[in-house]
Amino acid sequence: MKSYKIINDPVYGFINIPSELIFAVIDHPYFQRLRRIKQLGLTDMVYPGALHTRFHHAIGAMHLMSITLDQLRNKGIEITDTEYEAALLAILLHDIGHGPFSHALESILLEGQHHETLSLLFFDELNKQFNGQLSLARKIFDGSYERKFFHQLVSSQLDIDRLDYLQRDCFFTGVSEGTIGADRIIKMMTIVNDEVVIEEKGIYSIENFLNARRLMYWQVYLHKTTVCAEKMLINLILRAKYLGRSGFQLPGSIEFIGFLKKALPKETNTGIPDWLDDFAQLDDLDIWGAIKLWKDLDDLVLSQISKMFLTRNLFKIHLSNQPFNVSDISDMRSKVQKKLMVSDEELNYFFSEGEISNYGYLRENKILILTKKGEVLDVATAADLPNIKAMSKIVKKYYACHAKNITLR
Repeated sequence: MKSYKIINDPVYGFINIPSELIFAVIDHPYFQRLRRIKQLGLTDMVYPGALHTRFHHAIGAMHLMSITLDQLRNKGIEITDTEYEAALLAILLHDIGHGPFSHALESILLEGQHHETLSLLFFDELNKQFNGQLSLARKIFDGSYERKFFHQLVSSQLDIDRLDYLQRDCFFTGVSEGTIGADRIIKMMTIVNDEVVIEEKGIYSIENFLNARRLMYWQVYLHKTTVCAEKMLINLILRAKYLGRSGFQLPGSIEFIGFLKKALPKETNTGIPDWLDDFAQLDDLDIWGAIKLWKDLDDLVLSQISKMFLTRNLFKIHLSNQPFNVSDISDMRSKVQKKLMVSDEELNYFFSEGEISNYGYLRENKILILTKKGEVLDVATAADLPNIKAMSKIVKKYYACHAKNITLR
């Protein structure tokens, strides 16, 4: 094993790599690709410091998992060394299936493929390459392992993933409203009936965690500028796919153009697909490299939106708490089309509408509180706080966004 076993993380300080297998997985090209995928996609258009990557997040989540498992062991929860390592691997690889720009292109670049499905495919391929040493980690990740609390630590409403990304995203965006007491939450965790529960004295930390996450969604993840930038990117890729499949010669990396030109089968339960290695070559640089090439192409949509990205000439966005009337949308489209002087087909790429939604807490996937009397209750019941009950409501906002202008050639 290499002698260098420590990573200096800006959020937590020094992070130890605890085993040769974990170090080997981190060293694998599949995992190293995460260095080239930003955690927050296009959010740096709003918060210039949001340039951290999926690699940062995965390493940080692994660190928090190790602290959590050590804490549980100190409380008498039996965790074998094999389970310990597997849990670290499960959280380390939980985002391995993300593609370029993370969530922004998830449903566009690979139609019908969720990043968690792709993560399972990567798990299977890595497990094959590491001679079955990731089998238990895979079970923990997909929830099939008999000790269910391990999966809850990886994926739930109060998981290690969220504890890391909220702290990390706060740090790099500078949005202090998302600050959470992750250390205290971890210290208050224990296991009852094979489920993760929080001791009652940690209940206010949970309320703060839920409220911070809700605020981060409105201020960062669903910021109006980020939303319209992502719609621009989606429209750009949709146009590129249309042109690529129509025989238009698109410049770009071989793997990226290959995905634009061919439709992939939606079913992935027939083993490891032959396109997985090509997908593992894709990252944010493929998209930016193509954008720089597309700005000079003889296609109005592709060239204009590419230029807009490179000069940060983003779409203008209109937000509403109520759905837009059909007549309002029709009027907006007519005004935009007249101003931009584009065809009906081209307008569809320069004008978008939709909705965004946010919630603080879903009662279907409960966060459990262990009371001083030994009862296990849903946090919304145990807290008796109106804030948590209100956070269960899904709040929707509606948007229409469009190009402000185009540059005449």
